[in-house]
Amino acid sequence: MTLNRRTFLAASAGAGVVLLGGGAWTMLRQSEPVSEPRVEDVLHDPDQPVLGNPEGDLTIAEFFDYQCPFCKRGHPDLMAEVEADGNIRLMMKDWPIFGGASVLAAQMVLGAVDPAGYAAAQAALMATSARLSEEDVRATLRAAGHDPEEMLKRYRQERQKWDGLMGRNAQQAAALGLQGTPAFIIGRTVHAGALDRDRLRAAIAAARSGT
Repeated sequence: MTLNRRTFLAASAGAGVVLLGGGAWTMLRQSEPVSEPRVEDVLHDPDQPVLGNPEGDLTIAEFFDYQCPFCKRGHPDLMAEVEADGNIRLMMKDWPIFGGASVLAAQMVLGAVDPAGYAAAQAALMATSARLSEEDVRATLRAAGHDPEEMLKRYRQERQKWDGLMGRNAQQAAALGLQGTPAFIIGRTVHAGALDRDRLRAAIAAARSGT
């Protein structure tokens, strides 16, 4: 799927937000029509922290959840490819669809504020192998040298900003008709589901070549 105005219009006509939890898919239909985001809104949200090279020639955006096993399984390959390439802007778009622990994790990591703290906190949570309780989230961050309560305090100080960002992410996911996490936008192409290193490299090469 190519990301453009027509994509959003077609997808948003009947899109819902999909939650994955308890081993079953649950579809929540939007009570109001999904507004049409611009490509610029998705790939260049000014509130979204950016990893990799902020001036890179290619943007990768991943809709992810800190409890999604496929997100976590593929994260080392994603980060390794971003580092090896050196010219990729990476946006990890929080879409916490697995429940309260996912929401708390997103809030705390966004509350890390500075880029180094954000990247390190995110890496710590993505390195876990299992589903997380809220206490697991706090313990993981604490073990990585962070102060969970300070992170939550900082998040609350800018709650409108961060809640607005996550709300926009959810609206964009619905407009694109995404069925869960992970989902990637590489250049202007949407890739639903996990990508191994070879498929990731191929998608990057195709985006750069315009194919």
